Parts: sequence; structure tokens; C-alpha cells
Amino acid sequence: MLAPPNRITRRSDFTRTLKNGVRVGRRDVVAHVLVPESPDFVTHGGPRIGLIVGKSVGNSVVRHAVARRLRAAARPLVDRCDPSTMVVVRALPGSATCLEPELERQLTAAVAKAERRLESTV
Repeated sequence: MLAPPNRITRRSDFTRTLKNGVRVGRRDVVAHVLVPESPDFVTHGGPRIGLIVGKSVGNSVVRHAVARRLRAAARPLVDRCDPSTMVVVRALPGSATCLEPELERQLTAAVAKAERRLESTV
């Protein structure tokens, strides 16, 4: 589970991360990663992670199950990522049948690749 300081909840934070962040896709998830330049945009408490699980994934029961698995898969990112990092994870339809270890592997690989891209542009 993600602690409240590690969650993205505001629409403006989601929008900024989706528009300005680096996007990396995998088979079942797409990760958008942003390291903001202005310190006023960053909140305390470490990296912030948000989830997008749309109707294309399945009905309400399936979407909530996928969101729980994604939150569990995103938990290791809190310890691994820079404290100013913002990550938005979009679940693709295949995530409904994907097991948690595979989701964690895909998410970790996507975020690592996005961080490498961000480092190469700096």
C-alpha cells in the first residue's frame, strides 16, 4: 500500500506528469515519469505515484483488483526513486490477467528506463 504522502491525488499533478514526463510503455502498463524543476511543485515525503485504471481494463471489480496489484507493485519504487520524482502508471487491458510479480517487473523496468532517459537529457 502507498502512504498518503506518496500518492498523487490532484488532477493538476496528473496532467503535468502526463504532459511533461517521459513515457515508457510495456505490455501491460505505461509509466510517465517526471522530475519537476521547480521546488515548489515537489511535496515532502518522497516520490509520488498515481494510478490510472480505465474502463478498458474491465468492470469495477476488475479495475479495483488491478489498482490494488499496481499499488503493491509500486511500493518498491518509493524506496528506489528520487524523492522529487512523480510517476503516473496507466494500466492497459492486459493488466487484468497479469499476475502481480509480472506487473512489478514491468513497472520497475519502465520506470528505470524512463529515469535513464531523463538522466541522458540533463
